[in-house]
Amino acid sequence: MPRTLTTLLFLGLYLSQRVSSQIQTLSKPTIWAKPNFIIPNGMPVIIWCQGMHKATEYQLYFEGQLSALEKSNPPGMMNKVKFSIHTMTSKTAGQYRCSYRSGELWSNPSDPLDLVITGMYDKPTLSVHPGSEVISGEKVTFYCHLETATSTFFLLKEGRSSHPQRRYGNMQAEFSMSPVTTAHRGTYRCFGSYNNHVWSFPSEPVTLLVTGGTENTSLTPTEQPSSSDSWEPYLVTTKTGFQEAPALWDHTTQNLLQICLAFLVLVALVCILAEDRLRSKKTQEGANLALSWECRRSFRKEKHLDE
Repeated sequence: MPRTLTTLLFLGLYLSQRVSSQIQTLSKPTIWAKPNFIIPNGMPVIIWCQGMHKATEYQLYFEGQLSALEKSNPPGMMNKVKFSIHTMTSKTAGQYRCSYRSGELWSNPSDPLDLVITGMYDKPTLSVHPGSEVISGEKVTFYCHLETATSTFFLLKEGRSSHPQRRYGNMQAEFSMSPVTTAHRGTYRCFGSYNNHVWSFPSEPVTLLVTGGTENTSLTPTEQPSSSDSWEPYLVTTKTGFQEAPALWDHTTQNLLQICLAFLVLVALVCILAEDRLRSKKTQEGANLALSWECRRSFRKEKHLDE
């Protein structure tokens, strides 16, 4: 087999493996909770899972175990489904992931979603030093105290989309902010915790007012200004880990690769058939030439005998 054809076939095999591996990979779904990932005891919550548009089935995992299964309706048309928890309890608090099926393939699990239940223990007290009104550039420390013995505390700012701050301490924890800017002003609450997903009642709110300095509008993506949303009955409203449009496999690129691969395989087959036909033609020509020479030899031999 010619060297060029061998190279072509190896290239076709390589591209086939690359396309196959890319087709076998589905984009990771996104998962979020509504109205929030922090839910008071006894309240409902909905877990949303979003995959690609041709997803036909979704699975929800709780603490690594399959918890629920939902099919898109109509099949292959909806790119997200919801899993409802009608009453939040300590048994439903924990880490969730989801995955989806498209065709015969299942995607990898989503990033984790941690559902937290509140209102399970006594209410802590929250205070701020040196006071609730400070000048920009000063150091501020929040103190969260809980009479019921615990060693883990969380501090949240209302309206924040960032993750809560966590600190450790014996019945009390300190949350220091230095230097403070106008971006730190807002309403704060704290919680005591006995594990990452089971928290106490929220403390009474403490509002921090920062004066002086210039208005700081260059906040990080996780430091959004505080809103006037009410704390009750839920905490801050946020879509943890949610993206409006998850990164999906580019179907146009996939189709182009498949077309190129099919064309390459077709070219290889044509080359193989052409080579085989050429060999057959050469073999036939050789056989005809040998037969012609044999006939001539026979004719000459007979003529010689006749003479």
